[in-house]
Amino acid sequence: MNSLNPPKFPHDRVVFFSDAVFAIAITLLVIEIKVPTHENLHALGTAQALKKLTPLFIGYVISFLVCALFWRSHLQLGQHVKEFSVGLIWLNIFLLLFVALMPFSTALYSEHFGDNIAFAWYCCNLAAIGFMNFAMHGYVLKRASIPAWTPRQIAWYRNRTLVVPTIFLLSILVSLVSPVLSRMTCLLIFVVLAIGDRVYKI
Repeated sequence: MNSLNPPKFPHDRVVFFSDAVFAIAITLLVIEIKVPTHENLHALGTAQALKKLTPLFIGYVISFLVCALFWRSHLQLGQHVKEFSVGLIWLNIFLLLFVALMPFSTALYSEHFGDNIAFAWYCCNLAAIGFMNFAMHGYVLKRASIPAWTPRQIAWYRNRTLVVPTIFLLSILVSLVSPVLSRMTCLLIFVVLAIGDRVYKI
């Protein structure tokens, strides 16, 4: 790019800002896990006090790993973006809007682990990030070429972004029948992605 005609939105600033939002959101996840007070430790014992925090740790681990998947996807997509247009900037902003909401949604879900409405809110938050991620991939892939990949690989690269939102929305339906099973449905994400990436060699 000619220095006399710089891009409207500098690529590095958009990427650095996005990375910062992801980093802050991931860091804030652990803040909701409060260290047991001396009173709790004395009344319950260390083991029991930590056991009561189990839902918080489950929410933290799931959110951390899923957020890491979104960040990895965002990082990989950035390699195919030469310049951020106005449309792509807004798609990125809305994706980050839902990423920044994750600490709240995780805390709500973790504090009310057995509440299906709290769980549905959490799933919808993650699904929203997934759909925005899908929209960004579709936008970029229409304008960028990846000569090293076959059309089937490119199709999987785009459609794999639907795995997370689809499974979290499925979890909401499962929760109506089996709340316990619905909390474990998210594990399918890592299985489906691993199998798909292996098959399509992404």
